[in-house]
Amino acid sequence: MTNIPLAETLRPNKLSGFIGQEHLAGPKGIISRLLFSQRSPERSRTGKVGFPSLILWGPPGSGKTTLARIIAKELKRDYFEFSAVSASIKEIEKIMHKDSLFPPVVVIDEIHRYNKAQQAKLLPFVERGDITLIGSTTENPSFEVIAPLLSRTRVIILNRHTEGELKKITNKAIKYLKISLDKKALQFLLESSNGDARVAITVLEIATNLTINHQPLTIEVIEQALQHRQYTFDKKGEDYFNVISAFIKSMRASNVDAALYYLARMVEGGQDPLYIARRMVVFASEDIGMAQPTALVVANSVFQACQTIGFPECQENLAHGTVYLALAKKDRSAYDAYMSALEDVRRLGNLPVPLKVRNPVTKLMKEIGYGKDYEKYTEETLLPEKLKGKKYYSRKG
Repeated sequence: MTNIPLAETLRPNKLSGFIGQEHLAGPKGIISRLLFSQRSPERSRTGKVGFPSLILWGPPGSGKTTLARIIAKELKRDYFEFSAVSASIKEIEKIMHKDSLFPPVVVIDEIHRYNKAQQAKLLPFVERGDITLIGSTTENPSFEVIAPLLSRTRVIILNRHTEGELKKITNKAIKYLKISLDKKALQFLLESSNGDARVAITVLEIATNLTINHQPLTIEVIEQALQHRQYTFDKKGEDYFNVISAFIKSMRASNVDAALYYLARMVEGGQDPLYIARRMVVFASEDIGMAQPTALVVANSVFQACQTIGFPECQENLAHGTVYLALAKKDRSAYDAYMSALEDVRRLGNLPVPLKVRNPVTKLMKEIGYGKDYEKYTEETLLPEKLKGKKYYSRKG
């Protein structure tokens, strides 16, 4: 009897056993080529190591930790693994001063969890080559890793496992557990795992424990083990911005189906309905504007409905509003006109307001010309002198 999770037990320790990420671990992959270069006779004779520090960026369960461990083993170096969630920089610094013929491989999982000051403390060790750093992260390094550290490392991108790759990994677990799945159950597991190998293996392990005498696993058992499909929607991560961006751009393109899909992604991922509704209110003025002014009324009504009714019922209001906004005619002229006026304000500063449109609230103001010759419905420009004749707004159609 062992308490080691199945995902850990099945983790490959050689590049030849690594499934997926062909662009990295395949025969012509960058990791394969880098490791091969370290085994060349010239490298061995001169003692030059030269393996670069890396940032492995990819979704959960894509093989970041596995790849890091394989690299360390292939390099035949001292290997230290830390998690930025629990390990302090001082703990990492302790191993950096140990005498070693070759620099140790230091793997830091979730390196984005370290703040800027903590990441900066790693810089001198990476720069001098005291360590070969392999940081792993699910977040976009451009936003989460400081620029000086990025410039001293190479970012390696791992992709979400394809269904075919996930099937190979799952079959390996099925063979190890000596179980069977019907085709529908296997397909459901592959789709529900969202490309995450760790999820697929763990669900199989739990599902096996829920059955008696190694009975074939059914969809019902897989559902019970899964509890809920895995949706990648970190509210502080890149996916958060990608999905809301796709939602807005789908409505802008009048693509109702895509807009509803991304709405469902956000709702199912736990996004605040009021956040979605607020973006819809902005969209109504920015992208629909004068083409269909009632869009703003509808968007505000959706926002109020979300406030009043709450989740989960307000999903219907969000869907209603999404379809309406996506199908509405689009006209950004009001938004574009305002942005053009804003640009002039920032460029030219506080230009003097023409006297005729100033408010003559005192006798002195009247005497010096405030409000003089003002006509309510004049066609004359009322812009400051420097902007006379300027046109910001031009309605389409």
